[in-house]
Amino acid sequence: MSPNKRNYIFDFDSTLTRVEALDVLAEITLAKNPNKKAIIQEIIDITNLGIDGEISFTESLEKRIQLLNANKADLSSLVSALKKQVSKSIESNKAFFEEFAEDIYVISCGFKEFIDPIVAEYKIPADRVFANTFEFAGDGKIIGFDVDNVLSKHNGKIQCLKNMNLEGEIQVIGDGYSDYVTREAGVADKFFAYTENISRIKTTENADHIAPNLDEFLYINGLPGNISYPKNRIKILLLENVHQDAFNKLSKDGFTVETVSKSLSEAELIEKIKDVHVLGIRSKTNVTKKVVAAAEKLMVVSAFCIGTTQIDLEACKEKGIVVFNAPYSNTRSVVELAIGEIIMLMRSVFQRSTELHSGQWNKTAAGSREVRGKKLGIVGYGNIGKQLSVLAEALGMDVYYYDIEDTLAIGNATKMNELSELLAIADVVTLHVDDNPANKNLFGEKQISEMKEGAYLVNLARGFVVDIAALVVALKSGKLAGAAVDVYPEEPSKNGEFYTDLKGLPNVILTPHVGGSTEEAQRDIADFVPSKIMAYMNSGNTVDAVNFPNIRLPRQTKAHRFLHIHKNVPGVMAKINKILAKYDLNIIGQYLSTDSSVGYVITDLDKEYNKEVIEKLRNIEGTIKFRVLY
Repeated sequence: MSPNKRNYIFDFDSTLTRVEALDVLAEITLAKNPNKKAIIQEIIDITNLGIDGEISFTESLEKRIQLLNANKADLSSLVSALKKQVSKSIESNKAFFEEFAEDIYVISCGFKEFIDPIVAEYKIPADRVFANTFEFAGDGKIIGFDVDNVLSKHNGKIQCLKNMNLEGEIQVIGDGYSDYVTREAGVADKFFAYTENISRIKTTENADHIAPNLDEFLYINGLPGNISYPKNRIKILLLENVHQDAFNKLSKDGFTVETVSKSLSEAELIEKIKDVHVLGIRSKTNVTKKVVAAAEKLMVVSAFCIGTTQIDLEACKEKGIVVFNAPYSNTRSVVELAIGEIIMLMRSVFQRSTELHSGQWNKTAAGSREVRGKKLGIVGYGNIGKQLSVLAEALGMDVYYYDIEDTLAIGNATKMNELSELLAIADVVTLHVDDNPANKNLFGEKQISEMKEGAYLVNLARGFVVDIAALVVALKSGKLAGAAVDVYPEEPSKNGEFYTDLKGLPNVILTPHVGGSTEEAQRDIADFVPSKIMAYMNSGNTVDAVNFPNIRLPRQTKAHRFLHIHKNVPGVMAKINKILAKYDLNIIGQYLSTDSSVGYVITDLDKEYNKEVIEKLRNIEGTIKFRVLY
C-alpha cells in the first residue's frame, strides 16, 4: 500500500446530487394525491430531522417510506429524474471520478436501487456503493427496508466505515450531520462539509473544511479538476447599489460576491481591494492609478454604466486588468427621459404643477407649445442620439444632429457640419456626448449665446459638459425658456442633501442622475455586465473590453487553456511556443490579439502542464499576467 493512499467517501443525497432522492420520489408517487403538498412537506421535515440528528435515522426512514406509498415501478422514473439532478461541479469534474475510481466510495443512507445507476456513469461500481435496500411486496409495493443493514440504524455510517476497514487516509465529503459523526468518532481523518446544494449549520460548524463545490475539495487536496482555481475563491466586489440580479447571476455561477450600497473613496477602495479579483462600480467610484497599484489580485473592473472616465484605463491595461462597461443597456431609458423632458419643458408642465401644488390655478397657453414641427438639435449622435432621433421624428419633430465623427443619419435626420449651425436653428438642444475629457465645458457662454432666443437645453450626458453658471445666467435673462438637467459637475457618493445654483429657477427640471436608472435598464445592465465578467473569468473572452484587445474564443471541453498577457514587444510568442515544444506539449488552438502596448494570447493544449512549464511561461520577459484557466 502507498503511504499516501487516500480514500474518498462521498454521500449521495444533496452531495453527488442536488436533491434528496426520497423527496423526488414523493413528487412522482404523490403526483395525483390531493394532499400532495402537505405530505411532501412532512417528508422534507422528517428528512431534515434525521439529517440533523434530531430523530433516529431508523425512525426517519420508516416514517418516510410509509408516507411515500411507492412501487418498484416508480424507481425507473426516479432514476431518470436524478440523472438530471447531478450536482453541477460533480458533473463538470467527471474526469476525477474516472481517474481515481479505485479510491472512491459512496456511503449513503439512501437506497442502492436508485444510487447504483447514477454513480455507475461516474465509474463507481456497485460493490463500492454502501447503502440501504428496499423490501418489496409481491405486487412491487415498497413496504420497508433491510433492517439488518447497518445504514438503516442510528450512526450507521460510523459502523459501515469500521466494517470496510480501509487502509490509508479517509476523507468524508457530505452535507449532513450523519457524515460529520464519522470524523467525530475517529473513523474518518477529515470531514468536508459539502455546501453546493445546501448548507447546514450543525454540519459546517464542525467541519475540517467547507467545500462549496467539488472544485474546492479538489483544490485543497491538490487533485486535478475541471478548473485550475475554484470559483468560490474568486472574490467579486460590487459597489454603488448595483442591481440584485448581478449579485444573483455571479453567485449562481459560483463566485463569492460582496455588495456595498455606496461608492468608496480612494482610501477606502485601496483598503478594500487588496483581495478582490473583480470590481463592479457605477459612475461615482474612481479607480485611480493608486487604487490599481494596490489591487494585488484584480483581474477585471466592470462599469455598470456607459462611462469609463472614472477608471484609469491605461493603469489597468499596464497591470493586465480588463475593463468592461455597459454601452447599450440603458439607452432606451435615457431616450425616454429625454423625450418626456422635452415635452414637459415645451408645455411648462412642471411650472404649472408647482403652482397648483401651492394652491394657485393658472390655466394659460402662454409659452406652451407642441413638439410637432419643432426642430430638435442632437449633439452627439451615438447609440442614444440615434434612438432619440427615431422617436423624436415619430413625434413629428425635425431632427438635426452634430457629431465630430462621420456618422450616417437615421431616418430623415439632417447632419450639421458645425455645432454653431445646429444651435442657430434648434428649438430644443439635447446633449448626448461621451465622457471624453475634451468635452469639459463644451456648452459654455459662447455656445448658449449661439442658441435661438427662447430655446430649451437638455443635458443627460455628463455633468462637466455644461457650464452651470452660464446656464443660470441664460435662464434668468430669458435667453433660454427652460432646461432639463440630470447630471452635475460634482455629485454626492450617496443619497442625501444636494445643492445646485439651478435650484428654484422656473421651468427647470432637475433630476438626480436617473437617466439610465429604470428597473428595466438596471436589470439589463445586471445581465450584460456579469455575462462579460463570466465570459472572461471562465473562458478568457475579452469581447467588448474597453481597454484590451478583443478576442472571442470557442469553448473547449477537452483541452487545457492558459492566458498570457504581455507587453507588445518582439519575440514573446516565439518564447511561449519554444517552451511548449521543449516539453512536448501539443497546441490544439492558439489565439492572439494585440494593440499598441499589450498582447493577449490564449493557448489550448491537449496535455496537462507541470509546474515547471507554468513557471517558465510565467517568467517570460515582458509577462504582465499569466493564468491557467483549466
